[in-house]
Amino acid sequence: MELRQLQYFAAVADAGGFSRAAERLGIVQSAVSQQVRRLERELGVALFDRSTRHVRLSAAGERLLPEARAVLTAAHRTRQVAADIASGAEGLLRLGTVQGPGDRTYRLLDALRRTAPRLRVRLRRLPLTERLAAVRAGELDAALVRAATTAPGLELLPVWRDPLYVALPEDHPAATQQLRLEQLADLPLRLAPREHNPPFHDLVTGALRAAGAQPPLGPPFTTLQETLTGMAEQRADSPSWTVFYDVSGLPSVPHVAVRRLAAPELTTSLAVLPGPPGPPLRQLLQALRT
Repeated sequence: MELRQLQYFAAVADAGGFSRAAERLGIVQSAVSQQVRRLERELGVALFDRSTRHVRLSAAGERLLPEARAVLTAAHRTRQVAADIASGAEGLLRLGTVQGPGDRTYRLLDALRRTAPRLRVRLRRLPLTERLAAVRAGELDAALVRAATTAPGLELLPVWRDPLYVALPEDHPAATQQLRLEQLADLPLRLAPREHNPPFHDLVTGALRAAGAQPPLGPPFTTLQETLTGMAEQRADSPSWTVFYDVSGLPSVPHVAVRRLAAPELTTSLAVLPGPPGPPLRQLLQALRT
């Protein structure tokens, strides 16, 4: 059974005859008659009562016509959905995300809903190395990454920048202004080991080298809360400082000042496979541009 046979069957029923159906379809009458005959042989029933003067639906034809229309409607819907998927208007976008700040992601998803309201988005939060591996393997269409400057086998498209913040003793002379790294060169730095977040570690240490600053290392950074609490408790006998980016709002800790760092900024990029983007990714890139 072919779709065109069902189409010709419905056309003859609507037109009330083979010649008028052929005219509407823009083909010769013999082609319509031949395909309807083939359909009747396959189904094992006569779809029309034919005479020299009239062509009418048979009882079997009346029963089968709604079924034929349903198949044709489903086929049309399938083609439409396929076209929407090919254009990116419909389908599934699999996006790896970073932890906070949420407003960036919310604004991006809102823009995506406006440009492609039928496109479904599946967010996955994974550690950085797993996030990038999932893009390489085709398990994610793209992934947001912070501070990364290279990702073998992938392209990194910068999408936004965020400031970095410094936490330091509130009585430090530099705590009254926007900071530069060289102002903190004599104060021990609390920085997590490189393996915990290589891109961010490289960003900070590279900026320190560029500024000619080599602060001594203090206790390692663990979590922001634990690190700031430790700084508050040890501020008198062992002052130190740390650098971080905003995830869930700037903290407020007694005896610790939080100041914006003049430079560098934290770049968030979109990691994608090289080459032309697929339809869902095209919609994401359009949303990012808006």
